[in-house]
Amino acid sequence: MAFTRATGKHRRPSRISRATTRTAGVAALTTTGVIGTLAAPALAAETAVEQSGLTKAVTIGDAVAEQVDAQAAAQAQAAAEAAAEKAAAERAARERAEEKAKEEREAKERAAREAERKRLMSYVAPISGSYVSTGYRTGGSVWSSGTHTGVDFHAASGTSVHAVGSGTVVEAGWGGAYGNNIVIKMNDGTYTQYGHLSSIGVSVGQQVTPGQRIGLSGSTGNSTGPHLHFEARTSAEYGSDIDPVAYLRSHGVKI
Repeated sequence: MAFTRATGKHRRPSRISRATTRTAGVAALTTTGVIGTLAAPALAAETAVEQSGLTKAVTIGDAVAEQVDAQAAAQAQAAAEAAAEKAAAERAARERAEEKAKEEREAKERAAREAERKRLMSYVAPISGSYVSTGYRTGGSVWSSGTHTGVDFHAASGTSVHAVGSGTVVEAGWGGAYGNNIVIKMNDGTYTQYGHLSSIGVSVGQQVTPGQRIGLSGSTGNSTGPHLHFEARTSAEYGSDIDPVAYLRSHGVKI
């Protein structure tokens, strides 16, 4: 019995059907050995056409991957640059802080040196919180010269006696009528003398500074009672005395 195809418009075979049919045909021809010289080029052409969709997809995928890699590399570079900038900023901040600390330290050192310089140039009273009990050039038979060559500061025995300024001790010991006494050559070239001491706390050649304790008051030598005899001189020799109160006041000491 013969079969006939229904009339009407025929549907075109699908791509998969066509590919399957071609594959089967190629296989049959290969098996029978009757594949022609034109069969291979035609098959290759159709196969390339059929695979063009896959090739396009792979090409697009490679392009996207390259873009992703490029973006990742750019982000990594940007992150590295940001980290480097942050490190540089932190280093600069540390350097500024160190420089500021150095400047502050140097300023404090300069201030300390200046304060010490001023202190060494300053003058103080030989007895703290005392007063002059006998003035300069006071007359009387108690003094061999007939007048007082210095001033007396009221002080109980054992009261601290201070160097009035910076200088070098040129005499420290017994001074005859002055009893235990100390003579200091001041840094300005003048001399100061401290007499009738009960104790001496410095030695010849020693450097002294303003306010430094050099001995204790007493009543040794030609003295009628505990006090400090203080003189200011232009030289180390007796008779070169100047007004001790005027001398101290000229150096800023309030007497």
